[in-house]
Amino acid sequence: MKRWVNRAGLVAVLLTATAAYAQAWPTKTVKINVPYAAGGPADITAREIALKLGAEIGQPVVVENNGGAMGVPSLTAVARSDPDGHTLWMPALGNAVLQPLLSKQGGADLLSKLRPVGMVTTSPHVLVVSSKLPVKSVAELVAYAKAHPGQVSFASAGVGGTAHLGAEMFKSLSGAETIHVPYKGSSAAVNDLVSGRVSAMFSSLPSLQAVVDKGYVRLLAATAPSKSPATRSLPLMSATLPGFEYSSWYAMYVPAATPDPVVMKINAALQKVLKDPAVIEKIDPHGMETLPSTPDEVLQYVKKDTEKWGQIIRKANISLE
Repeated sequence: MKRWVNRAGLVAVLLTATAAYAQAWPTKTVKINVPYAAGGPADITAREIALKLGAEIGQPVVVENNGGAMGVPSLTAVARSDPDGHTLWMPALGNAVLQPLLSKQGGADLLSKLRPVGMVTTSPHVLVVSSKLPVKSVAELVAYAKAHPGQVSFASAGVGGTAHLGAEMFKSLSGAETIHVPYKGSSAAVNDLVSGRVSAMFSSLPSLQAVVDKGYVRLLAATAPSKSPATRSLPLMSATLPGFEYSSWYAMYVPAATPDPVVMKINAALQKVLKDPAVIEKIDPHGMETLPSTPDEVLQYVKKDTEKWGQIIRKANISLE
């Protein structure tokens, strides 16, 4: 009887301490560590969320840019931070899913030391072709690629990114013989797309909008359904190639030892921010839509994309080693 009382007392103490821990959050500045340089879509999104999240929780929220080295330095910093909810990690699909599949240095061991808080945004990519290519639809591109084996080329900003993997998915589902041309960054890829040196490219619409508007490239389709005004009216890749669907996304993580009550407090605040019309209005022009969700829904996204892209990567024998 005495032992049962002692155990019950210990459980009560632990529950009380955990509740107090959660109630205290946040007690200081919250940091959002972003594995990308300042100025890009991830940084813009993180800063908009930081501004609104700070107002919501009553503490400053700052963005720390920690780009380079496949995002591993950023991941390392968060994995080693105190599990108290004051250090958040906002990776993209590439950091959380693709890099561990492509490289032993991609941070798979560190990802196991984190837990998800919630999704942040999702966005489809679009398929564009050079205006010099005589095609005006996905079906025409498939037919042209089959009629000209090895002559249709897909540009990307580098091996293993979503643009590259989208091209490999096109190749796999269409049965056409195409080639991949990797560049050291997107600007050189877009320049060669405009000149007609390469045929096609998958990318986010905002990064291509200027050349689309000028008629230098032709917009054919979106890779997934979307509510964003920028992409919701576009034809879907899956209408011509059944099974062709993917989106890019950002999510929020914390160290794995962060208590459940703290995670749920962060999630509640994040969901409220992502439903704010002012935030939605700021993010819409970048072709993204906010995606309030539970931690479990992040795990579902990761599982689905790991299976999907794992198959593509293995079939195409892609590696960053």
